[in-house]
Amino acid sequence: MVDIINDFFSHATNCVSKGKFEVEFSPINKLLIAVLDKLKEYGYVYNYEIVSLERGGKVKVFFSEYFNKGNAIKPRFPVGYEEFEKYEKRYLPARGFGILLVSTNKGIKTNEECKKEKIGGVLIAYVF
Repeated sequence: MVDIINDFFSHATNCVSKGKFEVEFSPINKLLIAVLDKLKEYGYVYNYEIVSLERGGKVKVFFSEYFNKGNAIKPRFPVGYEEFEKYEKRYLPARGFGILLVSTNKGIKTNEECKKEKIGGVLIAYVF
């Protein structure tokens, strides 16, 4: 596996579209755990628990009914805070519906948080 974030979102989208809201995924890393924290904060994930840390680790994720689709953004574009409008139009289906996940020097943030704090970063994924 090359991109854990891309594999996680494709696996999660497939499972949720089939009606399975409890998903186990392996391997995990710190970036995936930070993304799961942000998804939990915004209500796309009810809870997650790290099942095992040996040989790459395993996490069990409980998705909410608000999670429709998520996908990694490749290539990972560096974005200034004034450029978010262009990427919101490109990746999100409607204004105010969904979030862009951005890796900043202050951790994982959403597009709205970055606009408020006037910081840029690198686009990781989108979820709606």
